[in-house]
Amino acid sequence: MTRVPDIPGEPVPLHSPEHHWLKSLVSKLCQLDHDRFPGAQPVSFGTRDLLKLESHDFWVCEKSDGIRVLFLIHVDMQTPDIQNVFLIDRHNKYYNQSGLFFPHHENPVNPLRDTLLDGELVIDVDPRTKKEKLRLLVFDCLVVDGQNVMSRPLDKRYGRLQEWFFKPYAKMLRDHPQMIESAPFEIKVKPIRSSYNADQVFTVDIPALQHGNDGLIYTCVNAPYTPGTDPNIMKWKPPSENSIDFKLVLRFPPLPNKPKEPDFRAKPVFLLEAWCGDKNGVARYEQYDEMYVADDEWEQMKRSGQQYDDRIVEVHWDPSVMHWRMMRFRDDKPNGNHINVVENIIQSIAEGVDKDLLLSRSNLIRTAWKSRQGQPQAPSSAPITQRASQPIPQVEYRYGPIASSPWSKVAGPAIVHGFHR
Repeated sequence: MTRVPDIPGEPVPLHSPEHHWLKSLVSKLCQLDHDRFPGAQPVSFGTRDLLKLESHDFWVCEKSDGIRVLFLIHVDMQTPDIQNVFLIDRHNKYYNQSGLFFPHHENPVNPLRDTLLDGELVIDVDPRTKKEKLRLLVFDCLVVDGQNVMSRPLDKRYGRLQEWFFKPYAKMLRDHPQMIESAPFEIKVKPIRSSYNADQVFTVDIPALQHGNDGLIYTCVNAPYTPGTDPNIMKWKPPSENSIDFKLVLRFPPLPNKPKEPDFRAKPVFLLEAWCGDKNGVARYEQYDEMYVADDEWEQMKRSGQQYDDRIVEVHWDPSVMHWRMMRFRDDKPNGNHINVVENIIQSIAEGVDKDLLLSRSNLIRTAWKSRQGQPQAPSSAPITQRASQPIPQVEYRYGPIASSPWSKVAGPAIVHGFHR
């Protein structure tokens, strides 16, 4: 599993006046009535979504295995020569960046004004030298040079991203290569293809990557940018690699001779809890299932010195043991997947769209796309509802309330046999 990069820059203190002001600025730029993280979130791709690719124009790109961020450029009109640049993570934390400048597309002497981009931080590893390079891959824009473009279709937003943001910046670096050294990361625009060219993503784009990949992202061309969960953006993974983020909770069995005390020498039960939203500012979780951990894996966990209890973990379904298996920690996420998202992903796993089935529809997708050429399609904020008529398998959802327990880490010492709980 690819290492998730750390976000560079100086963190803006949470709940500070600057933090509140920045959130208010982004809310105003995005024309939102809240100051939460405004990034769009994809839904999981399933068999019934194949018809979407035939009924609507979609672009497809590889799904990078990195950390999702928004990229904010701000210029105060009272000090128009000064650019402030920030990265924003999904916790809605801001990180002040230095060593960057973005020229205006009309006059490169002037700075690009208020801009908000969507992207992913990845660690690229040179296959020859093994040297690591932090890169920001941008793929969409919400605001550029003070203009909100969220209501515009994806092809127009992508065009603005290229013409108003990236091309002037790339030209500046060619003319002044010394500025490359001061940048905290390299910036690239992620290449995007028509949905019927998904085979080229597999055969050309993914093999050329220097970072990890965990699937594809399909985005509807004629849809606006919508903060929050957006059915017009779909993430595809092979059924065996579809993953869910849960909170992991360890529960130890009782001591044989002291049934009211936990036995920290024994192997615990690894419970997976689904996020059910917040109540009065406190995250609510409910038990959903258990994670399988082999005995040798448990020994490795203890030797690692890592804390496992009460952390967000990414898991996938392993049909060989008919249980969830851990992939990695997701400390970049404030909570696990919401229970509704969990159920949607479970449904996607059950539907099982493998690579061969996906690519087998390319000719139908291409034919339908070409038949729409010359037929204007106005952007729509309504979610796409067309679904294929294939029967959907019934999936049993396993979750329910769980009471607080003395058998977690809070009942015992912080370290047991060198294992941080």
